[in-house]
Amino acid sequence: MQISLKWLNELVNIETIKLETLIEKLTLGGFEVEEILEIEINNQIQIVLDISATANRSDSLSIHGISTEIATLLNQPVKIANYKLKNINWKKIIQDKTEVFSDDLNCSMFLAVIVKNLTDRTVPKWITEKLISSGIVPSNNLLDFQNYIILETGYPFQFYDIKKICSELNDSNFKLSIKKAKTNQEFLASNEILYELDNSIFTINANDIPISIAGIIEAKNFSVSESTNAILIEGSIFNAAKIRQQSRKLGLRTDRSARYEKSLRTTYLDESLYRLISLLRISNPTLTCQLHRVQKTKKIPLEPILLRYETINEILGPINDFSNYDYQYISPKTINEYLTRLNFKFNFDELKLTWEIIIPELRAEDITREIDLIEELGRLHGFNNFLTTLPKLKTIGNEDSNYKTRKKITTCLLNLGFNELIHYSLVNQKTFLTNEIALINPLLSDYSSLRTSLLPNLIKTVQENLKQKNVSIEGFEYGHVFSLDPKTKFNEKEYVAGIFGGIKTKLSWTNLEIAITWFEAKGKIEQLFNQLNLLTYWRPYLNRETEKLLHPYRSAEIYLANGIKLGTFGQIHPIIANKFNFSFEIYLFEFDIEAIECQLQNNKLTFYNSYSLYPKIIKDLSFIVQRDITFENIQKVLYHNGTEFLSEITLLDEYQGQSIPDQHTSLCLQLVFQSNTKTLENKEIETIINKLQLILTQKFNASIRS
Repeated sequence: MQISLKWLNELVNIETIKLETLIEKLTLGGFEVEEILEIEINNQIQIVLDISATANRSDSLSIHGISTEIATLLNQPVKIANYKLKNINWKKIIQDKTEVFSDDLNCSMFLAVIVKNLTDRTVPKWITEKLISSGIVPSNNLLDFQNYIILETGYPFQFYDIKKICSELNDSNFKLSIKKAKTNQEFLASNEILYELDNSIFTINANDIPISIAGIIEAKNFSVSESTNAILIEGSIFNAAKIRQQSRKLGLRTDRSARYEKSLRTTYLDESLYRLISLLRISNPTLTCQLHRVQKTKKIPLEPILLRYETINEILGPINDFSNYDYQYISPKTINEYLTRLNFKFNFDELKLTWEIIIPELRAEDITREIDLIEELGRLHGFNNFLTTLPKLKTIGNEDSNYKTRKKITTCLLNLGFNELIHYSLVNQKTFLTNEIALINPLLSDYSSLRTSLLPNLIKTVQENLKQKNVSIEGFEYGHVFSLDPKTKFNEKEYVAGIFGGIKTKLSWTNLEIAITWFEAKGKIEQLFNQLNLLTYWRPYLNRETEKLLHPYRSAEIYLANGIKLGTFGQIHPIIANKFNFSFEIYLFEFDIEAIECQLQNNKLTFYNSYSLYPKIIKDLSFIVQRDITFENIQKVLYHNGTEFLSEITLLDEYQGQSIPDQHTSLCLQLVFQSNTKTLENKEIETIINKLQLILTQKFNASIRS
């Protein structure tokens, strides 16, 4: 917003303030000066500041708002007058005729005034100058008055030709109302564009005829012209979110809707209307006005906010005061002064050093918490006037069980070689699954539904990576999925899902490249459960919906030992693999986080071994044994007799051939020995190996191979 220093000085005394100081104060106060302009008006150069404010400061979208803010920052009195209409007690008239209406209309206040005898539309010279200084090209008609009142007060007013309305209705006694538009209703706006409305759009109606799209634009048939001498002035406060939604849907954004999108308050709407009428009377002394309609929603009283001195000092920290060796903080007296300058009503408790503060209605949108009040105090004092050392903060709260569960699962999956992925919760309706929950008003067609599973996005990620020749994708994702039960209730649950496989690897440099098999993939999932200390059992997967994703004969449902369903695991469906040119050896899983969390909480004990700092000794052990003896039994016996130094047993090779007796097999095991307290010697290990060979011979009738 462009504002001239000349205009500012009319409202707050800044003549003695240097321009650099003013800009610094505005910047530190949250109002950035984008540009300093010099504009020639009537052969005089005026300094103009282009000032931008944050979106939450709707109170500063006018010269009055900016002036009030500057007066507060500089501790100067403000010269903004309260406007009244002479000879008419409008306050009492509005109060007596106010009707209370529903919040469902997304309008907190609705004012309508009929103005007649508007014969001269000449715009005063001083208004024209202010419009030019604000970057607006004057048109010397009623539009100038509309633009000026927006600049001065921040409130947008809409003008209608009252004679055109009465002519269309064939009735001078019409009623104004806010209604939902009809489906497929056509509306010709004053910009000469025909819009198609539906019941999500609100209109201002004269009887049953729409005269404007609420808060955005008037109808062409009722807009004012050069011949207009009687107007209907509408001043309303609409819900910001609703106006934003309507503008986006229609693809139409006006100066009026842009103001409403900033969450205007009703505080000075009536005074702004008085000001507008008084401006019109400058050139039209015989002007008459009549209140046509006034409606308000019932106001909810603002709750006081508790401000604590201890919290102020903890957040803002000490001030830059080096008069003493000890830290100095903002004094309660200074805080009282700042709150007064901000026009906050408060009660100060000197014993407890607390303030109960009632926020003015104009600031009710952006000041809702104690931290917001502390920010205001910091702005006025100047954040540059505090020490730059970080404050000592107390940590609040502990890790909850959900966070601990996710942390543990993440550690396990990272150890298994997975990378964490993140996707949107919104998906396209055209996925591999049926998405039952479609958004009413999606921003994009690609993100128009809530996902019912994490798996489609994981498959899509693999597809996109394959296009970039990145074939190594083994990832997992946490996320919420949504479902709709028969009673039309929405359910939301958190899952962890993953995708892996499809890559051909070598077990050693002498072996050929092979893809991971079903049993190896299953073993990887079982390894995850072992790390989490979860007991599970598997069942065939019969879900017809997800059968579109998973192989019909290589998929399973996984249950915890207590019978609670944990999730699903399976190989990718061949149809999808062919469609996207995937490897068939790709595997998917999706597990319920809540089920894992509950089970982990029930597992009272978790055992782990610390990582040893001492070297390993690896030995191979080959022997021939009968085929009916399982590797599991051999493994148990070896672990039992291998002392605490035997940390790992791996089956390297199995051979059955001509040199091996019938019904026998040759096994080659790799034994890993390691101590947590010392470096092992070969003599110790040889003694253990000899012992194990003897036990294999005695217990399994094994023949040791050299």
